[in-house]
Amino acid sequence: MILQLFKKTKSLDFERSYRAPVETVWRAWTQPEMLRQWWGPENTVVPQCDIDLRVGGQLYVVMEAGAAMGKYQGTRWPMEGTFTRIEENSRLTYDARSWTEGEEEGSTIHHTNDVTLIQRDEMTTVHLHISVSKIGPKAKMAAFGMKWGYKQQLDKLENHLAQQS
Repeated sequence: MILQLFKKTKSLDFERSYRAPVETVWRAWTQPEMLRQWWGPENTVVPQCDIDLRVGGQLYVVMEAGAAMGKYQGTRWPMEGTFTRIEENSRLTYDARSWTEGEEEGSTIHHTNDVTLIQRDEMTTVHLHISVSKIGPKAKMAAFGMKWGYKQQLDKLENHLAQQS
């Protein structure tokens, strides 16, 4: 049932506007020390983040469940990707795979993320398009929850950007 629901939406689209210059929003997506402060849904932290910002360069982010996630505390979810398009302060695209640490074989989700930034006056609009191409047999619930997780992540970005001004 869950996989059938997700088959109808193999892609996710989000659009958010932030009161921040496009350069600040770009740095939040491309500088490891900034990305670590807002990446992932609520009650997660990012203990590791590496970004080689060039086409063909790697992105590696590890999310870890905090104490508020109860029985999931300490669970780690790595994401490894390769940048395929970089237009400074404008567009960032990467092919990635995400999984639950220790269960990589069955829990991997393959996806392409395309981030577009547009500045109008004092606002920067972020459009995030995610195309999911493959879901491992143990990743159906995680794939179904991606929409919820990304919404929380974009909320955390808003809070992070508010602290930057």
